[in-house]
Amino acid sequence: MRWRSPMWTAGVVLAGIVVAAGAGVWVHAAERTAGDTWHSVGADEPDRVDVYATVQKVDAVAREVTVRVLVQPRGSLGEDDGAAPTADLTLLNSSSLRGDHTFPAHERIASTDLPIALTGGAVTDYPFDGYDSRIQFAAVQGGKPVPVQLTLDKVDSLFSLSITGDAGAGLEIRLTRATSVLVFALFMMFAMWAIAAAVALGARHLIARERGLVWPAFGFMAASLFALAAFRNAAPGSPPIGSLLDYTAFLWAEVIVALSVFTSVVAGSVAEKRT
Repeated sequence: MRWRSPMWTAGVVLAGIVVAAGAGVWVHAAERTAGDTWHSVGADEPDRVDVYATVQKVDAVAREVTVRVLVQPRGSLGEDDGAAPTADLTLLNSSSLRGDHTFPAHERIASTDLPIALTGGAVTDYPFDGYDSRIQFAAVQGGKPVPVQLTLDKVDSLFSLSITGDAGAGLEIRLTRATSVLVFALFMMFAMWAIAAAVALGARHLIARERGLVWPAFGFMAASLFALAAFRNAAPGSPPIGSLLDYTAFLWAEVIVALSVFTSVVAGSVAEKRT
């Protein structure tokens, strides 16, 4: 029949590959577009301080996000096109992990990394964990408060950034796992259960047919036990042991594989003695 011909099979396989690759490109483009977006809040007066903040890295275990901050005084507040302030400039921030920064007058301003604490969520909810934080800035130059405009973007590809509120020169943000991380983590769960099921079915075949001690089969089962551990450690974001990924897939898969190896060897030994 036509649908059984090699050309038809090759066409179906090629079409499946194209669809899968196209879906991957679409997800990548959507995440890249979301990552390239930026959010701006605060004053837009000519004489102001622009603060460019970039989310560099989210450390869910340490419950902090590292934000790279670049300050540029505008108008009469800066010189050399915003490279240096005309008077001592102090940047006040919402970080509870590091104090405020003071930039001396007429000296070039360099970017600085600022750790900001995260609230809410738990890393053990991986890959469905999410965290909240507030990024806010104020500035004082020459002993007087000056207007501030905050521009925020993100480069950490493992997390998605969404804005939940704003007030003055501050933003309430929500950080969740990126779509690619979520898809890969779900695939890992499915793969772990699939490997465990394959090992269990192989063990059932050996035991039911009394095949004895089939060492190549035992080698495959034992290798699966250690391969699952290495596969789990490849999870993006390096979640700690005890996360949702472990309780829904990894630990169960390890138990099933270990029991399959043990019962197969015991049953094989009994069968060998009979023969």
